[in-house]
Amino acid sequence: MITPAFDLSQDPNYLILNIRVPYTKTSEFDLYIDGTDFKFYAKPYFLRLSLPGRIVEDGKEKAKFDIDKGLFSLWVPKETPGEHFEGLQMLTSLLAPKGSRSAKSLVEDVSTEDEEEDEEEFDWQIEQEVYKETSEEELRALQKYGFGNQRCGVFARLQEELSDVIDVKNPEGTTAAERRQARLEAEASAFSPDHFLADLFEDDEIKGLLKFRPWWTKLSPSAEHQGEAAVSFTDDEKEQLRKFTNRSYLLDKTSRYQAWLSLVDILLAYSYEVRSTEGEHNVESPWTIRKLSGTLCWLETYSSLQEVLVSFGRRVLCYPLYRNFAMVSAAVCDTAKILQSGKACVLKCLLDIHKILRENDPAYILNDLYITDYCIWIQRINSVNSLKNSISLFLAEGPWSNACPPSSSSLFLSVHWN
Repeated sequence: MITPAFDLSQDPNYLILNIRVPYTKTSEFDLYIDGTDFKFYAKPYFLRLSLPGRIVEDGKEKAKFDIDKGLFSLWVPKETPGEHFEGLQMLTSLLAPKGSRSAKSLVEDVSTEDEEEDEEEFDWQIEQEVYKETSEEELRALQKYGFGNQRCGVFARLQEELSDVIDVKNPEGTTAAERRQARLEAEASAFSPDHFLADLFEDDEIKGLLKFRPWWTKLSPSAEHQGEAAVSFTDDEKEQLRKFTNRSYLLDKTSRYQAWLSLVDILLAYSYEVRSTEGEHNVESPWTIRKLSGTLCWLETYSSLQEVLVSFGRRVLCYPLYRNFAMVSAAVCDTAKILQSGKACVLKCLLDIHKILRENDPAYILNDLYITDYCIWIQRINSVNSLKNSISLFLAEGPWSNACPPSSSSLFLSVHWN
């Protein structure tokens, strides 16, 4: 069976479904409507949706089929007129679960229920504990990475692609602490005072980039979601959402906290790439995103938002073409804007990252490790308010005192947010 392309919209009384079925007969449609469950069958197409609100089959439903476009349109009454259905753009989360994962996670929810996860508010001022050393045997048996630290053994099967994807030499046998130490040493070695000074004083091109306005700065407020921006998805993005396998994630509080921090890290790298290319991705885009993200390049696991921002700042001053701290500040502000615009905006950015990486061999492996899961997970969470508040708090704190070039340099950069 083929899952057809589809869109959902609504008015106060009806849920409106547009389903593209170009290769079927007009006389062979079957519909099933029962509460939150909707099924559509027209050989060879089959669509099953788990809806965010209840619909009814009461004789008021209407249907239309455009033969030229192969478009089936259906108006189904809402059980409660005037009710607003949330998340109709989150196409993956509406699809019924199907199939199994391409790379098995260590823990997976096998429930067939397609309910939105009820996520508790994060305490971003979580108390930190002193790191306790564990035996080598235990550590080597538990080296995990990927979304929510749920993967292991992936690179053992991909030795040839390893050096082209990540900078960790032995991810299966390297602890998180060892990966971090190696990352810091690599950054210290890569930092070039000459390049930094050149970009600091010969900054005409950088000033031009700082004037660029990414697409998320032009969004208008959403009429449906208070405090969020109106985001539309392209046909290609909708098609990719339909291809994802809908699933649930069993993350404990610590893993969920780390997943949020890694998301910020990835969005920072993406924001820099968009600004540095003025929105025109090029052959260097996969490298830039991967290299600037400690999560993607070093399988880093962060424990605080400040760690994320300091790591990103260091990497911007070490690796890309434009090594200027104004670009770091712009990327942080861009990321804050993305998060403040709501999860649909975050999802659109993740879909763009997914496209950039899947078109690059072998960077597409990072989609399987991180980005695909983020695209699905972000649709299921209730909000990004806790993260938005944390970013806003950090921006309001003033000097970013720990953000400076690697310690091997004699330079010290004092930074203030405008």
